[in-house]
Amino acid sequence: MAAESGAPSGEIEDDFLEESLTKPIFYSPEVEEAISQVFKSDDPLDSKDFNPVDYINSVFPTEQSLANIDDVVNKMRLRIRGLDEEIRTVVRGQTNIGHEGRQALDEAKQAIQQLFAKIIDIKEKADKSEQMVKEITRDIKQLDHAKRHLTSSITTLNHLHMLVGGVDTLMSLTRKRHYGEVANLLQGVVNVLEHFKKYFGIGQIRQLADKVKQIQNELGTQILADFEEALSVKGVKPPAGPNSQLAEACQVVNVLDPKVKNELLTWFVKLQLTEYQQLFNDTFEVAWLDKIDRRYSWLKRALVKFDEDFQGTFPSEWHVEERISEEFCRITKKDLSKIMTTRIQEIDVKLLLFAIQRTTTFESLLAQRFVHHGHEDNEDTREAGGKPKQSKFLGIISRCFEPHLHIYIESQDKNLSELMDRFVQDFKSLGVPMVEGDGSNVVFPSAGELFVFYKKCMVQCSQLSTGPPLLSLTAAFQKFLREYSTRVLNNHLPVKSTGGLASILKDSGEVKFSKEEQSLTCCILCTADYCLETTQQLEEKLKEKVDPELAEKIDLNGEQDVFHSVISNCIQLLVQDLENACDAPLTALIKVNWQSVEAVGDESSYVTAISNHLKEAVPLLRDYLSSARKYFTQFCVKFVNSFIPRFISNLYKCKPISTVGAEQLLLDTHSLKTILLDLPSIGSKVQRKPPASYTKVVAKGMKKAEMILKVVMSPHDPAVGFVDNYIKLLADTDTSNFQKLLDMKGLKRSEQHSMLDLFRSRLPSPPAGSVPGESAAAKSHATTEQESSRIKKLERLIKKPF
Repeated sequence: MAAESGAPSGEIEDDFLEESLTKPIFYSPEVEEAISQVFKSDDPLDSKDFNPVDYINSVFPTEQSLANIDDVVNKMRLRIRGLDEEIRTVVRGQTNIGHEGRQALDEAKQAIQQLFAKIIDIKEKADKSEQMVKEITRDIKQLDHAKRHLTSSITTLNHLHMLVGGVDTLMSLTRKRHYGEVANLLQGVVNVLEHFKKYFGIGQIRQLADKVKQIQNELGTQILADFEEALSVKGVKPPAGPNSQLAEACQVVNVLDPKVKNELLTWFVKLQLTEYQQLFNDTFEVAWLDKIDRRYSWLKRALVKFDEDFQGTFPSEWHVEERISEEFCRITKKDLSKIMTTRIQEIDVKLLLFAIQRTTTFESLLAQRFVHHGHEDNEDTREAGGKPKQSKFLGIISRCFEPHLHIYIESQDKNLSELMDRFVQDFKSLGVPMVEGDGSNVVFPSAGELFVFYKKCMVQCSQLSTGPPLLSLTAAFQKFLREYSTRVLNNHLPVKSTGGLASILKDSGEVKFSKEEQSLTCCILCTADYCLETTQQLEEKLKEKVDPELAEKIDLNGEQDVFHSVISNCIQLLVQDLENACDAPLTALIKVNWQSVEAVGDESSYVTAISNHLKEAVPLLRDYLSSARKYFTQFCVKFVNSFIPRFISNLYKCKPISTVGAEQLLLDTHSLKTILLDLPSIGSKVQRKPPASYTKVVAKGMKKAEMILKVVMSPHDPAVGFVDNYIKLLADTDTSNFQKLLDMKGLKRSEQHSMLDLFRSRLPSPPAGSVPGESAAAKSHATTEQESSRIKKLERLIKKPF
C-alpha cells in the first residue's frame, strides 16, 4: 500500500499520528443543520455526536476481531488519503475561482462607469428639452389667457348692449301696451341684469338697473290701471282668448314683484264680490239663515260667469276662482256671525241644523272642486305622517255656528229624553225574544237604537265642532247612558235591588222565577254587556273626534261601572233563583232519618230533585247567555260557591247518622259532585270541558263534604286517633264545627265534652293575636251565617202584611 501511494511508510504513519492527536472540530447547531441538509450521510464518522470509543467497540466487538486490526487501519488510511486528495482539489479550484471573480468584478465596474456616463448625458439632454418646451408654451399660455379675457369682455359687452337696447325697447313697448312682447323681453332683461350685479358699483350700470326697476314699477301701476279701466269704468268684457291684452298683461305681472299680483287679485276679487255684499246686506231678509241656500247659489252662478268672461285671461296657477271662493267664504262667515248675534232669539234647532247642513254641503263641494294638485309643494298638501291635508274649505264658514251649538246640544238632550220615555213605554209591549242563531238577538233593540242615535249625533257634532260643544254632547251621552241602565234595565229586573245587603228578595221558600223571568234577566244581562262594550267604543271614538288637548276630559268609566253593576245584579238574581229551587230538596235532606238507614241504595230523592231543577233551569240560561259566555261561567262559579256551603251546612244538621246512613250520604255527595262538575254543559248536545277555575271550586268544596262524612263513618274509639284524623282530613280548627260533627255521630254530651277537650288540646298553637281554636275562615263563615240570618228575618218582616 506504501508503494502504491508513492510515499514512505514512515511519513504516512507520522501523518496518521498527527491527525489522531488533533482535537475534534465542533460546529454550531445551525452549521450542523446546514451540513446535514447539504451532505446527508448515515456513516457514524459523519455524525456530530461521534464517539471514538463506541465506534471502536462496534468495529472490534470481541478479542478475536482484533486479529483484523491491520486491515481496518489500512482501510482508514486509504480513506484519509482520499479525503486529503478531495480537499486539495477543492482548494485549488477555489483559488482559480477567486481569480476569475476578481476579473469579472473589474469588468462589471467598467460597465457601470460607462452606463453612468450615458445616464448623465441623457439627463442633460432632457433638461435642455424641458427648457425648450417651457419657452415654446410660454407664449401659448399668454395667448390662452388673453383669449379668455377677450371672450369674457365680448360676452359682457354683448350683455351690456342687450341691456341698453332692452331697456330702451321696454320703455317703448310699455308705452304702446304691447304686453306680449314686454313679458318675454322683461324676463330676458332681468336675467341679463343678474350678470351685472358685481358691477353695480359702476355708475352707468347702476343707472341701467334703476331704470329697469322704474320700468317694472310703471308696468305694475299701468297694468292695474288697465284692469280698472277695462272692468270698472267701461264695464265691458275683456277680449276673449289667451292673446287678449289683459291676458298678456297677466304674463307681465308674473315677472314683476309678487306684491303686484297680490294687489291685482285682491282688487279683482273684491270687485267680483261687490254685488254679493250689496244683495245680502244684513238689513235684507234674504240674508237670514232660512235663505242661506241663496248665498251659495249666488257663488255658483258667479263662478260660471267668471269662467265665461275671463277664460284664458288669468294664468291657471293663479287659482283665481279659488281666491274668489275663499274670500266669499270669509265674508259669509263674518256676515252670518253678525246677523246671528243680532237675531239670536229667532234661532231654533231646526233652523240651525238646516243652515249647518246646507253650509257643510257647500263646503264639501268647494273642497272637491279645489283639490290641491301634485304640482304644488308636498309640504303644503300633506300633514305630518304623510296623510292628505284637510281642505281649507272644510269648516271655513260653518265655524261661525259653534257659539250657538248649545241650542243643538239642548235639543239632543230633549230628543234623548223623549227617546228614553219611548223605550220605557215600548218595553212591556215587546216581550222577551226567543233565542236565535248566535244569541245576539236577545239584546234589546232599544240599546242598538240608542247607540245609533249617539253615533249620528257624534258625527254631526264633530262636523260642526271638535271643541267644547263635543264635550257638552259627551256629558249628555253620559247622562242618558245612566238613565238607560236604570229605567230600561235595572227597573225591569224581576227583583229590584237597591244595592248592598239591604236587598228586597223574593221569599226563597215560596216564589221562584218563571222561565219568562229567567229569560228576561238574561236579556237584561246581555243588553248591559252590549252597552258596556259599546260604551267603551264610544269613548274611544269621542277621543278620536275631539281636539287632542280635550281628549283627557272624556271619561266614560263611570258609565261602564254602571253597566257592570247591572250585570252583577243579573248574575246574583239568577244564582239566588237557582238556589231557591234547591231549597226544598236541601230541606228534605235534613228531614231524612239517617240513623235508621239500613242499606245503601241509589242516589237519594233530594239529589234527583236538585239534578232535575238544574237540568231544567241551566240549559235555558246557557242558551240566552250564549252571546255572553263569560258571564254564564261566572254564574256557574257563583252558584257552586253559594250552593256547596249551604249543602255542607245542611249536612251538619243531619243527626244522628248511622254508618250506613253516612255511606248513603257519601254516595249522594259523589253524585252531586258529578252533577255540579257537569253543570256548565248539563243538558247540552255538545259537551264542553268546564273551565279549570270552575272545576277547582267544585272539587275543593265537595271534597270537604266527603271528608266530613268519612270522619263521621270512622270509629271514635280511640278518641285520640279520631280527633287527629278529623284535624288531618278537614284542617278545621273551629270548635263549633267539630261539635256539629260529634252530634252527627250521635255521641252523648259527656262523651262530647271529653272529646272537645281532647280536640282543643290536639290543635296546633295559634299565631299571636288570634283566638285559639278559631280560624279566619271560620270567623268569615260565622259572620256570613249571622248576616244571612239577619237578612232572612228582614225578608219575613217585609213579607208580613201590615
